[in-house]
This record gives sequence, structure tokens and C-alpha cells, in this order.
Amino acid sequence: MSTPASPQPSPEPFGARLRRAMDIRGPLCVGIDPHAALLAAWGLDDDVAGLERFTRTVVDALADRVAVLKPQSAFFERFGSRGVAVLERAIADARSAGALVLADVKRGDIGSTMAAYAAAYLDPGSPLFSDAVTVSPYLGFGSLRPALDAARAAGSGVFVLALTSNPEGAEVQRARTAGGASVARTVLDHIARENAGAEPLGSVGAVVGATLGRLDVDLAVNGPLLAPGLGAQGAGAEDLPVVFGDAVRNVVPSISRGILGRGPSPEALRESAARETERLVKVLG
Repeated sequence: MSTPASPQPSPEPFGARLRRAMDIRGPLCVGIDPHAALLAAWGLDDDVAGLERFTRTVVDALADRVAVLKPQSAFFERFGSRGVAVLERAIADARSAGALVLADVKRGDIGSTMAAYAAAYLDPGSPLFSDAVTVSPYLGFGSLRPALDAARAAGSGVFVLALTSNPEGAEVQRARTAGGASVARTVLDHIARENAGAEPLGSVGAVVGATLGRLDVDLAVNGPLLAPGLGAQGAGAEDLPVVFGDAVRNVVPSISRGILGRGPSPEALRESAARETERLVKVLG
């Protein structure tokens, strides 16, 4: 008679891994955004070879020292399958070096389509498997269930768009629901329920722009708060306590051009990331 296989241990939740990474490496998240102008500034051609050189330089320079790397998938997808292959390798190499990878894909759909997006980025067997993804809730928060369930099973995270830094976002996010709450408030309430009871930090995060100024919204969702908008978009580390208030310790500040613009020198990239990390640690504690 064969012996029953022992149950596999559950993977460590993303929220716990993120908290530990930020405590050890600092809170900085560096975006990998290889758009045409940045490739040109590095002296690279706007082709797959330039994309690969750029991406490999950033990963090699930073993946062993920053908490999170955030590749923006659109800049890889624009080159078709060869660009996606570069993204696959970047994700694998960054994770091997100890960085958490947040795939900035902003997917949002329903049913089997949302499940397929989740399989692409949240299935450990996928070549695009990431520690977390960004998603859009504007087909209803319930439409995200396949991604939320897949992330929980894999020990990954999900960052949900809530209060974004682009001015156009307000027409949807500040709109009022039939119950009187804003759409953003409703999204944040859903996130808080997903994270209820999680320690030390939930695995469902919110995307909240660092450029928004003082908010009249409670951001205590027991999850991480991805804060784009620092650097080239105008916000600085000193703005974070104003925007995030008592939830500031859970902020994951994201900087892209402000650091990538220092390339192609790996040493300059590392120096820039170190300075930003030091500045953020002083402000966020």
C-alpha cells in the first residue's frame, strides 16, 4: 500500500515577505520603464537589443539591494514575443537576486479572462510568475476574485488601483456610489476586508498616488500602499506623511525615471537608489 503524500506547506504570504524586505532593504520600489526616450538617453536603440541591455543593466545593478522592482509590462509587450521574453528573464533574474517583483500590468476583466490573466502572472508554473501584480477594479471589485484567489494560493500579492496620481482618475475614483461613498472608498473597504486579521501585513494592496496631497480618505487597509508619483512626477519623500498619515509605514514608494535617468552606469544607478532609500527611511521610519 502506497503512503499518502504529505501535504505541501502553504507559501509564505506576500505581505509578510514584503514587510521583511522593506525592513531589511528599505521601502524603495524601482520601476523598470524602458520607454523610447529613456533608451535613447542611455545611448541605446529602440529595439529588442536595446530593451534587453537596458533591463539587464537595471536588474544586475539593483535586484540584490532594493526591496521591490516593478517592470511595466507595456514597454516589453510593444516588442511582441521577443520583448515578453526579456520580461520573463528579468522577472526570474530579479527574484533570484532577492528582489520582490511587482508586475505592473493593470489587468482587469471578468470570469475566465481574469482567471487567464491571473494564471499568466500568479501561477508559480508560469514563466511570468511574479511576487505581485497591479489590477484594475473598475468592472467591480468582485471581478478580481480569480486574481485574489490565485495570489493567495501562490503566496503572491495584488495591488488594486484606488486613488491614482493621474488627474483623469478623479472622474471615476471620486465619483459617488448609490450608497453615497466614493468609488475609491468602496475599493479601499474591499481591500481592508481582504486583509482582515493578516499579520504583519496583508497581501492585498492599494495604489495611491504620492502627488495627491492631504486626503480625506482613511488608508488603514492593513495592506501595502504603492505610491507612484515620486521624482519626475513631482512628489518627494516629505510629501508621503501628508498623503498617507498614520498608514505611512505601509507605503511602498515607487520611483522610475528619477533613478533610471542616472544610467547607464550601474554604479550611478546603485548610488541613486541608495540615496533615495536613505531619504525614504528617514521619513517613513
